[in-house]
Amino acid sequence: MNLKAFFASIRPIFGGQLTEPQVDGINTILAAWKAHGDGNPRHLAYILATAKHETAHTMQPVRETLASTDAKAKEILTKSFNAGKLTWVKRDYWSSGFFGRGFVQITHKGNYEYAGAKLGVDLVSDPSKALNPTIAATILVRGTLEGWFTGKKLSDFSSFADMRRVVNGVDRAQAIAAYADAFLTAINNAPAEQSVTAPNLKLGAAGWLAIALISGSSVLVGIWQWISSLIG
Repeated sequence: MNLKAFFASIRPIFGGQLTEPQVDGINTILAAWKAHGDGNPRHLAYILATAKHETAHTMQPVRETLASTDAKAKEILTKSFNAGKLTWVKRDYWSSGFFGRGFVQITHKGNYEYAGAKLGVDLVSDPSKALNPTIAATILVRGTLEGWFTGKKLSDFSSFADMRRVVNGVDRAQAIAAYADAFLTAINNAPAEQSVTAPNLKLGAAGWLAIALISGSSVLVGIWQWISSLIG
């Protein structure tokens, strides 16, 4: 991919400009894609769109609630739960430390165990490792491609709206699909730069003589005479 063209194309998705952390986060995801992706540009587009939504457009691994510390995340979640705002939540999963983290929000101890086993990283004794950009990006890419989160994977669906089921049902499916459309356009507008093969300038003595005679250059004639003396 031509990264210069790609980043120029996605600026409108982020309000016309990109911050350094956003660029760094996108590059980290692209590196994970290069290592673990399946080569399908639609899947890459949806992965980037998912990260945009799940990180509140920061393109950096975040804690659930966007809290700056674990303690603050737990405090916010507890207050919201007690106030009846988390109607979809049946019981506390955050006090033990297994609240959402990363480019895509993995929650609950079982999901941390599963992702950690897949990556060979202990995410149970230290769930904060899920905030490491490289780990978070790998979870995002492999998780969506392999069906870690809901049992469904990106290849199960053809439409961006349906791909939301890979992560979280149909929550904000249309908004994320719109991001994915924009990312896909940027990807398609930024094909890999074609390498240019230098012409083969390796000539024999006769070739140099021909050039010399055509150009009328005494210098080239001299070069040919010198080469001829070397090769006999």
